Amino acid sequence: MLELIGPGSAVVVPLANGEPVSVLDALEAHADQLDGVTVHQMHALRDRPYLHGAHRGRLDHVSYFLSKLTRPAAAAGTIELVPCDFSDVPRLLRELGRPLLVAAAVSAPDRHGYVTLGTNSDYAASFIGQVPFFVEINAKMPRTFGRNQLHLSQLAGWCEADYDLIEVPRREPDPVQQRIGQLVAERVADRACIQAGIGAIPDAVLALLRGHRDLGVHTEMLSDGMMDLIEAGAVTGVAKRHRRGKVVTTFCLGSRRLYDFVRENPIVEFLPVDLVNDPRFIGDEVGFVSINATTEVDLLGQCASETVAGRAWSGSGGQADFARGAMFSPGGKGFVVLPSTAKQASVSRIVGALSPGSVVTTGRNVVDHVVTEHGVAELRGRSVAQRARALVAVADPRFRNGLEVQARALGYL
Repeated sequence: MLELIGPGSAVVVPLANGEPVSVLDALEAHADQLDGVTVHQMHALRDRPYLHGAHRGRLDHVSYFLSKLTRPAAAAGTIELVPCDFSDVPRLLRELGRPLLVAAAVSAPDRHGYVTLGTNSDYAASFIGQVPFFVEINAKMPRTFGRNQLHLSQLAGWCEADYDLIEVPRREPDPVQQRIGQLVAERVADRACIQAGIGAIPDAVLALLRGHRDLGVHTEMLSDGMMDLIEAGAVTGVAKRHRRGKVVTTFCLGSRRLYDFVRENPIVEFLPVDLVNDPRFIGDEVGFVSINATTEVDLLGQCASETVAGRAWSGSGGQADFARGAMFSPGGKGFVVLPSTAKQASVSRIVGALSPGSVVTTGRNVVDHVVTEHGVAELRGRSVAQRARALVAVADPRFRNGLEVQARALGYL
């Protein structure tokens, strides 16, 4: 593999379980033979010395979405963070102007000699047929369907491994999260096409949709909550315009049961992220519903979803992609969800102005509905004053007077 990586090469690694563990192990073991090589990846789930500057200048990491492992590395300055929308990652990688190699974990080959990217398609699948692929065939990686398949003859090389995929436990929603889920679910019609992010609130919404009929799924991440909704019979996809009858995603992350669910399941299609997250493609579906969480919303409706207390926490991901797509969709609805308070109800998440250092993930012109346990603020097409009043109304009652004072001081009311 090392002969494929010259000075200044960029190694593209899929997110989460798409990471080829033994391949990156080998890169680190031979880092003294590398020169200016960078690994480009979203949401790394395995800790490594090079993330903490062990091979600076020889092997470095560039992140497009932070995880709990890369978050402290970004704060310490041992990795680089690129702000971007998920849909834009393939284009940004193409524009690096450096030799590219995709290193990915894949399923075992079928009888025709095809491997798949398994739990992933993401940005890696966008490069199939365009750049060399070196893969790690993991016996535990599920074989999946979609545009994430390569024939052995297309590969620059491969190795074999056998290790368990990382699982992400689901969190049961508390009463506040359950109430938010209820407020969203009651606004979702039968035959809607659904996207939901990760977390207790999106899972609460999905659980409450199990009595719906003929829902479609077009989502960047397939979760356990979405799997349960499909298995409940609420999802048929018959009303979708694109990939009718199919569940469309670009990666899955969750439990072993989820990985078993997608294994050789022809209903689930893993497609490249620059298709799945393209707002124009999303917006062509009728009645598209986007559900995503945020951490802080100001009185204009700006959502800071990737920072906490002004510090980088994650990344933009696909939140803005799907919010924009829902806006384009005929009859579409976008929901941004959050509890009204934080730190044991001592601070309001609805604020006059975002905290210093906070980053706007979803802009005010795109945000449609903001939902807390106290209600739904409808923002699309509303004036500044109407937005401020609607957001004050869904804040915790203890903070509403103070927020109204701030709104007047800021000239919103």
